[in-house]
Amino acid sequence: MKLSSLFLLAAFLTFAACSKQHKATAVVFSGDFKKGTSFLDRQNDSAYYYFNKVATSSKDSLQIAVAYNYMARIQSDGGDYYGGQETLLESLRYLHENKDSDQYCLSSDVDALGSTSLNLKNYAAAITYYGRAIALMKNEKYRDIELNNKGFAYQKEGQYTQAIAIYESILPSSKWSKTLYPRVITNLAMARWLSDPGYRAAPELLMALQMRKAEHDNWGLNSSYAHLSDYYLTSRPDSALLYSRSMYAIASWLQSPDDELEALQKLVVLSPATESKGYFIRFQHLNDSLQAARNAAKNQFALIRYEAEKNKTDNLRLQQENDQRKLQILRQRIIFYSSVFGLLIVIGVLFWANKTRLRRYQLRTSRKVHDIVANGLYELITEIDHGGQIEKGKLLDQLEDLYERSRDISYDIPETPDLNYSQTISRLLKSYSGPSTMVLIQGNGQDLWEKIADHPKSELKHILRELMTNMQKHSDARNVLVQFEQRGDQLKIRYTDDGVGFPQDLHFGNGLTNTENRIKSIGGRTIFDKNTPKGLRIEIYFPIG
Repeated sequence: MKLSSLFLLAAFLTFAACSKQHKATAVVFSGDFKKGTSFLDRQNDSAYYYFNKVATSSKDSLQIAVAYNYMARIQSDGGDYYGGQETLLESLRYLHENKDSDQYCLSSDVDALGSTSLNLKNYAAAITYYGRAIALMKNEKYRDIELNNKGFAYQKEGQYTQAIAIYESILPSSKWSKTLYPRVITNLAMARWLSDPGYRAAPELLMALQMRKAEHDNWGLNSSYAHLSDYYLTSRPDSALLYSRSMYAIASWLQSPDDELEALQKLVVLSPATESKGYFIRFQHLNDSLQAARNAAKNQFALIRYEAEKNKTDNLRLQQENDQRKLQILRQRIIFYSSVFGLLIVIGVLFWANKTRLRRYQLRTSRKVHDIVANGLYELITEIDHGGQIEKGKLLDQLEDLYERSRDISYDIPETPDLNYSQTISRLLKSYSGPSTMVLIQGNGQDLWEKIADHPKSELKHILRELMTNMQKHSDARNVLVQFEQRGDQLKIRYTDDGVGFPQDLHFGNGLTNTENRIKSIGGRTIFDKNTPKGLRIEIYFPIG
């Protein structure tokens, strides 16, 4: 059954609340944002394009957060739940829990994380996120909706006692909504029946069905037919078949392919043999079409974000080209002054030395000048070519210090090969998850690690442990996402959290310095993103094989 309807409600509340209820600090939505909302649910690829444009160009953190919220909604409706989770975490990076104007956006993001976790069958995470949404919700009526969501997550987890307790607590107060009240009745009846197969849930399920018929609540009818079919599956298969047919008819009218597939699964099992084959063929065709459409949507979303990043990179390149002349002049001046400095050293040595020591001392001095001036000058030119900032007074000392320290790098003794590396990494990362921190892992499949040599895997454990320890000690993050993905002949590891992030004047201690050295020792590179107002994002790349 469709679970994104509450996500849609949350997104609507975000838009309405942020634009009306906080007039003192209300965000003024841009023309691109309004274009995005105008395309929503009609041309979602166009809507996604305009929301992404807002997210990557706006100066208003709240408007960026709302844009990411809508992008996540579009991705989740397209079946891209992992992508939706990542986008929601991006939205949270631009929000502050203590800022009144951000509260509705925060509650929407957290509620949506609960919905996507539910769709991914990660029920424990869904329970946690719905609990956070309840804490953020100011309106008592909408708290009933979130409590119902949390109860449903408990029910899917098989914790029926907790689910029943929540449904019973909100049943009287949910009567304010003609859609929520029958939903709670239905969920409570199913939870009691699942907990006790002897429980007679039919009267409550049929009462909820009549309420939904009276209100013409087609999504609710779809849910009632599904539950009644499940309830009668073994006791009255003919009734279960009747309700399955009703579910299939209304799901087709609603154009909800997920619900059509669920109904077809029921019909394949319950229908006579003469009809079952036709339903099975329809199921296969619809499932293949749905998967193809969702894969195409994922690729389209990725392409839109890639084009936006490419345009941003092109603009930056043009700006760098405009600065190239100034950098060239600066480089020439540094070369001139460095050459003069080296020459003065040689002249001073020649003037001071006597004839008997001149040749020997000159040779030693020339070598020293070559090591300090020539090598230092080469690295200085390289830094200028890469667009670095120059500190004239301290530059030579810093380069010498880096050179000396680079000679002290040592290599660890290789560890015993790990035959179940995926499980080792999962256990390592999950050990940092606790009541206040949720750690999500993506792409950690054993087939991926079979392509990686033992030495990089050994180093990677230390790298991840250092990142997670740093997060636990310093970041105050509540949500952490670690992704593993093969990109051609390289492995990409992306670490994201919503903590306090790195300060702009950060000086790496021994831990992070050793981490970078380890990454370099396996031929890798690291990208630290310090340009976000909240949280931390690190990307690590190293070759496979």
